[in-house]
This record gives sequence, C-alpha cells and structure tokens, in this order.
Amino acid sequence: MVKEAEKITRKPRFLCLHGFRTSGDILKKQLYTKWPQSVLQKIDLVFPDAAYPAQGKSEVEGIFDPPYYEWFQFNKEFTEYTNFEKCLNHIEDIMIEQGPFDGLLGFSQGAILSAGLPGLQAKGVGLTRVPKIQFAIIIGGAKFRAPSVAENAYTYPIECPSLQFLGEMDYLRPYGLELLESFVEPVVIHHPKGHTIPRLDDKSEQTVLSFVHRIQMMLSVLE
Repeated sequence: MVKEAEKITRKPRFLCLHGFRTSGDILKKQLYTKWPQSVLQKIDLVFPDAAYPAQGKSEVEGIFDPPYYEWFQFNKEFTEYTNFEKCLNHIEDIMIEQGPFDGLLGFSQGAILSAGLPGLQAKGVGLTRVPKIQFAIIIGGAKFRAPSVAENAYTYPIECPSLQFLGEMDYLRPYGLELLESFVEPVVIHHPKGHTIPRLDDKSEQTVLSFVHRIQMMLSVLE
C-alpha cells in the first residue's frame, strides 16, 4: 500500500523551456512569483538555458538581468530557422544529462518548442535518444512556421495530454488557437492578459491542479 501511495504522489518532472532572449532563471522567477505554492509544490521543474546567447536586444532588458539566450534563430517571416537541429540536440543532451523528464513546460519560443517536440519525436526526427514526452504545459504558444519543421511536427494529432494558456490580449492568440487543433483534447485556460505568464485565479488554479493530479495518476499506472 505504501508503494502504491508513493507512486500516486510522485511529482511529475518537467523540463522548462524559456522564452526568446530570456533565460532559465528568468522563467523560474516568472513562475515562482506568479503561481501559488499549491501548484509549484506538486511539480518538479528544471530550468536550463538555451544554447545561444541573445543575438539582439532582449524585450525583458531593464526588467530582468542578463544574460539572455535564444533557442534558435529565424527570418522575419518565421519560415526559415537557423541552428534548429543544434537546438534539438541541445535539448536532448539536457534531457539525457538531467532527466528523465515526464513532460515539457514552455513559454513563448519555449512554448512553440514544447508544443512541437512531441510531434517531431513521434515522427522519429527529434529527441530519438530519450523517453517519450508524455505531457506538455504550453504558455503563449504557436505552431512552427518553417515548412521543413512543421510538416513533421504536425503530421499526426498530438496525443500527449496538454495544458495550454491563451491570453485574451496576447498577440500570439490566433496562432495559439490554431495550435489547439493539432492536439487531442487539450485542456485550455483563458486569461485576460497579454503575452505573459499569467497569475492563476481560483478557477485556473483548480484547473492546473486537476491536470497535475490527472498526470500523476497516469504516471502511477505506467510505473
């Protein structure tokens, strides 16, 4: 009975992918100042930095201290990526060295990755050396736009359970709505803010806690 209880209460472990030209430390500060302990104490979060130092001005300059990083680079139309394969290898190396991880949590550029990597992994074109990504928490996300990446990421409906945050004032909101169509039965939290990590009101807090409890139960069965 004790072993069964331990299985059920094991904290799901998430690799957290920060936004464009920010850092793992910045994402950690954003989450830990906005989300309640009732949520944070139930999940195990790891906050790495992307591989590439920011190659331009960061939008959080003056708000959060440097250094700043970016996962990969892109053209103005977001249709061509640079260093994307190296980005995938960097994330995979982190998962090997610091894993195993149950899921991904991402914001902005990190959310685009967190939403698209399960599909790339299922297609066998990314994260082939690590266990299957089982869950995703996506905050301010969108689809990959580069055709060479998107055609592999969204070939099949993404079946891993996902919790997705959509801001009413977020400039990425239309793309976040489009992203939902690629997932099977996503759990969605709408909030009134823009492109940011939102604070959780009572209703959204309960939604997050329910999602975490659901994946805890799924993990207990798998183990």
